[in-house]
Amino acid sequence: MIPRERTGETPAPAAPTAPAAPAARTARGGEEPRIDPLGARRAHGDPDCDVYLTGTVFLDIIFTGLATAPVRGTESWARGMGSSPGGVANMASALARLGLRTSLSAAFGDDHYGEYCWDALAHGEGIDLSRSRTVPGWHSPVTVSMAYEGERTMVSHGHEAPPPEGALPECPPRARAAVASLTPGRRQEWIATAAANGARLFADVGWDDTGVWDLGALADLEHCEAFLPNAAEAMRYTRTDCPRAAARALTEHVPVAVVTLGSDGAYAVDGRTGETAQVPAIAVEALDPTGAGDVFMAGFITGTLADWPLADRLAFGGLTAALSVQEFGGSLSAPGWDEVAAWWNYAQNDGGQDPDGLRRYAFLSSLLPAPA
Repeated sequence: MIPRERTGETPAPAAPTAPAAPAARTARGGEEPRIDPLGARRAHGDPDCDVYLTGTVFLDIIFTGLATAPVRGTESWARGMGSSPGGVANMASALARLGLRTSLSAAFGDDHYGEYCWDALAHGEGIDLSRSRTVPGWHSPVTVSMAYEGERTMVSHGHEAPPPEGALPECPPRARAAVASLTPGRRQEWIATAAANGARLFADVGWDDTGVWDLGALADLEHCEAFLPNAAEAMRYTRTDCPRAAARALTEHVPVAVVTLGSDGAYAVDGRTGETAQVPAIAVEALDPTGAGDVFMAGFITGTLADWPLADRLAFGGLTAALSVQEFGGSLSAPGWDEVAAWWNYAQNDGGQDPDGLRRYAFLSSLLPAPA
């Protein structure tokens, strides 16, 4: 059994470092996950779907090994490249690799890009695409990402997909949880429907290009259980100058506020109980931050649905994000339980690890099988 975290402020011990990225991942389509984090909580009559998502799938083409940022008027050569589904597929892949039954509703082009993304998600990751559709004659959105010096530059192209023709399966489906990307000034009908059907809503938000930063414009936040902005977004929306103060202010609008702090980790407040937690980031050599926020959110959702203590949820989200930034690409880099187990085995057996930092991740011992 996972030990319960005591209520109140959680200290933030020094975090251990992460090892180099583990071996390349293998396709997961059609395979049962090695670990089911919700196994002990599954019962007859539960939803077939653990997490529902909807959004735009991009084909991501990632150039790696650039010495510097591209310079105007010159040609740059990359030492490596890869491709994978991106956009909302980053989150969907991260959830599926952690053993959650994931359903995605998205449009796919009928071109080679769309076929590749569909196959990678449905067969490579085992994601349910029964609520997705192929749009004849529609060009798949594409993003080219160039990674260098721990940063990235992206160029995207795409057109909005036409509305679906004919009936699709029930959308959203009955699910344990759903992920909502909020848009200022716009309601999304499916969010209220999902909440009414019993789904727990986890929300993120993009940068407000209007500069207004009005929490009242995030109308669908009222249906959400948790809101996970970064520090800059949280402080702007709450008119505060401190991430901790911003998190506390956000709990006037949503039960759980999680503010990600980049290299400083994450801070969270549960407004229902008054519990707070802060967990430092794990020190890593970051190669590409693409999708790290999606991976963090997937880890936090996993811990929440498994009923872990708040601090453990933060720690797990931070760990999965740290493992992801050591590899290139969004969905390409999302870790599964094999990568989590490899890190935990490394952290426990490396003599240079800080004991206090390791204790923060002791909950992993009850989740992971003993090493062979």
